[in-house]
Amino acid sequence: MGFPKFLGMSDTFLDKAYGARDATSTRKLYDDWAASYEAELGENGYATPGRCAKALAQFSSGKQAPVLDFGCGTGLSGLALKLAGFETIDGIDLSADMLAQARDKAVYRSLLHIEAGQPFTHQPGDYAAITAIGVIGAGAAPISVFDQLMKGLGTGGLLVFSFNDHALEDPAHEGRVCEWTDCGAARLLFREHGDHIPGIDLKSMVYVIEKK
Repeated sequence: MGFPKFLGMSDTFLDKAYGARDATSTRKLYDDWAASYEAELGENGYATPGRCAKALAQFSSGKQAPVLDFGCGTGLSGLALKLAGFETIDGIDLSADMLAQARDKAVYRSLLHIEAGQPFTHQPGDYAAITAIGVIGAGAAPISVFDQLMKGLGTGGLLVFSFNDHALEDPAHEGRVCEWTDCGAARLLFREHGDHIPGIDLKSMVYVIEKK
């Protein structure tokens, strides 16, 4: 979030990842992709987890407070958070097969399998920060998830997230962020465009916002 041998980009899951689909089809894609996900992204230089973890570390008041890794996948995001110094990380994802890969990394305090649109089980303020790294956009979670993430934070909580270039093509994505920041419900702390998956020449915007 390559195969031992690539037959061409059209033969990879990465080539399929950004097409529009419903929640059931999305879950199936990621279940099927779980075994080769990290190899394929590693081959293509997946950079966003490290960028997000570094950005969150820059604005966090402390790294002992728990972080919720929303859409954690195989745990590449959790591993990046752990390497950035965060000590207590919980992960949730809709793909059981991806979660099995995440469990093997032993970086999460807990892992939870969820259904698309399922309400959070935690209360606002339980987590100092929530991450949604490579989660919202075409072929993945809808922009409505952004509201759920913000509502899952307490006052002063941080959200780090990314929109890849495909997501940025739809003005509704950054528009939703502005709906929160323009009215003063949140404050933009960080916004930076950079590498996402260099191997396919795809970039992403990384954000950190604070809930007011």
